[in-house]
Amino acid sequence: MDRYVDLIHQNYEFPTVEFKELKNELYFHDIPLMKLIKKYGTPLRLTYLPKITQQIQKARRLFRNAMKKYDFDGSYTYCYCTKSSHFSFIVEEALKSDIYLETSSANDLEIIKTMYAKKKVDQDIYILCNGYKQKKYTDSIIDLFHKGFDNIVPILDNMNEIKAYENIDKELQVGIRLAADEEPKFEFYTSRLGIRPSEVVNFYKTKIETNKNLRLKLLHFFINTGVKDTPYYWNEFTEFLHLYCEIKQFCPTLDTIDIGGGFPIKTSINFEYDYKYMTEQIIENIVNICKEYNVPHPNIFTEFGSFTVGESGAIIYEVIDCKAQNDKELWYMIDSSFMTTIPDVWGLKQRFIMLSINQWQKEYQRVNLGGITCDSMDYYNSEAEGQDIFLPEFNPEEPLYVGFFHTGAYQESVGGYGGVQHCLVPAPKHVLVDLDEDDNIQTRLFAPEQSTDSMLKVLGYK
Repeated sequence: MDRYVDLIHQNYEFPTVEFKELKNELYFHDIPLMKLIKKYGTPLRLTYLPKITQQIQKARRLFRNAMKKYDFDGSYTYCYCTKSSHFSFIVEEALKSDIYLETSSANDLEIIKTMYAKKKVDQDIYILCNGYKQKKYTDSIIDLFHKGFDNIVPILDNMNEIKAYENIDKELQVGIRLAADEEPKFEFYTSRLGIRPSEVVNFYKTKIETNKNLRLKLLHFFINTGVKDTPYYWNEFTEFLHLYCEIKQFCPTLDTIDIGGGFPIKTSINFEYDYKYMTEQIIENIVNICKEYNVPHPNIFTEFGSFTVGESGAIIYEVIDCKAQNDKELWYMIDSSFMTTIPDVWGLKQRFIMLSINQWQKEYQRVNLGGITCDSMDYYNSEAEGQDIFLPEFNPEEPLYVGFFHTGAYQESVGGYGGVQHCLVPAPKHVLVDLDEDDNIQTRLFAPEQSTDSMLKVLGYK
């Protein structure tokens, strides 16, 4: 008999740090998922809060060790990229690790104000303000600055943005985002975000250096591929470092590089990425190029978003039906929609770790997974999984549950959390999982399943 449990053990290095099977059921960070399902039902979104702290500590450890290895003189600062998940429980959990924050809109700064009112942050916190800034955003930056947030740093996305800060009456730190070349397969040659590297020196000398109250603090670097061991990444990174060193020679206030985000998360049980090697290569490159220019090592900021929260999240569905549409295709229908709950599955063909929650002793079969909307794109494609999808055989008398894991970044915001969902499919309930002082698992319901009344109100019917 070809059992699902045998399939997993034959194809993956299982169990892993976060997954194990016990008595025919899946555990995620030692969370008994079937017990959670029995208590809250499905569809069910969950967030395992301790994972956030673990990821922050992991990054700090990686950079600390690499800096020690290469006698690096600068400091490392961890910033959380709030746009990856704006939820209060995420931001508050991250702030427990004494991190700084990166924002991308005026409304992001309202989170800072709220956190300050709750005494979750102090006025000396570094706030890195990215993104293309309309007047509301720049006004909010200036307002916080005048209220004592001296370490708020607008990172200039274009040369016109500087006009908003020209009449500041005390010293303001600013950054400059460099417009990196996109990877060869991208639709555009150069990123729409940032200032062209060839224009940065003249821009600094004419618009920043000449203003007595503006200080260039950092240069910002980010590319869409994330931090990958490819010629493209290292070429863009080294060009960025050369420009930093060039400007540093005549700009004493410049002391920091912001290398953005981009550490990947596990999208497969067999995920392979050498975090130690990549971190060491980043530090070694900085050291070598700084030596070439005879400039001090810079301080380093990172803006990790997905890396911070991605692996903390999961969503669980019940398989509610099995449909044989032809001789080759067998469809398992879930009790929700992929398009609304994990939109990157259909929008970006994103992979996530997918495992059956129960019935591991049953025989398995090749299937397709479909959502309940009437949209033809509401499915999880085997091409996204990188292989055929196999799950235990379906029996309507024995509930079958399937989980998608490491879904904690972007899915709620991209899916329009709290608003109107496609085909009016309600947003699932959301459960937070934490550990008490004795490391016992504690759960609480953050949000119930979205109600019909709330959707009708948004649509103007009530």
